Amino acid sequence: MYPWIIVGPVTLPTFFLVNAVIASVAFLWVMARAEKSKTDLRFVADLTLILMITALVGARLFHIFYENFDFYQNHPWNVFFLWEGGFVFYGGLIFSVLGGISFAKYRHQDPIEYFDLYAPVISLSYALGRIGCLLTGCCFGKYCELPWAISGRHPTQLYSTIWELGVLCILLSLEQKSPRPRTLIFATWMLLHSLGRFLIEFLRDDFRGPTVFLSVSSWISLGLFTLSAIWLFRLSRLKVK
Repeated sequence: MYPWIIVGPVTLPTFFLVNAVIASVAFLWVMARAEKSKTDLRFVADLTLILMITALVGARLFHIFYENFDFYQNHPWNVFFLWEGGFVFYGGLIFSVLGGISFAKYRHQDPIEYFDLYAPVISLSYALGRIGCLLTGCCFGKYCELPWAISGRHPTQLYSTIWELGVLCILLSLEQKSPRPRTLIFATWMLLHSLGRFLIEFLRDDFRGPTVFLSVSSWISLGLFTLSAIWLFRLSRLKVK
């Protein structure tokens, strides 16, 4: 694995660098999508910043409280050592959705209008983020002897990336469908992402936090899958003009 990238006299943490690149790519792509759809660019720029901040906070808090609470109790300043990694995607997703909805309402905007705008961007960000996990050596899989094993383990990070890129292709294909009900793209992403995450969780071998038959992430995946299935069912009954 390559937890550090050395460029001359400078040593950079791989995970932090990869996520900085992802944030830049995500911002540029969402702005391009907003411009194409004739959405208020200033508001989208502000909303994107809010989403990134709340996602960072949520992902970090989930890691601290359900993955490594004892460590941070004894080393509280390490909470701020973001370059060392330690983030939970679902924590970031939950916090960013709540933060985004709150900010949109504060600015007198309809948050529903923006779900589909961000769905493919979230999908791509997740896919690229798992490459960062692979390079850093976190989120690893169980022991296996398959030809594509990495260091004798399932490359669950690559499984996640490949799955999510497939999801992204489906989302971009659905965008060509017109007319379509609002939030169709986001609900589809949530359904497919949670399904893939639930399946891949069974191959993970890193510490998954407290479990009750399943990991916390598996339970969240089941909840999101159920919610998105109901969501899509209701959308399918709408008459779209």
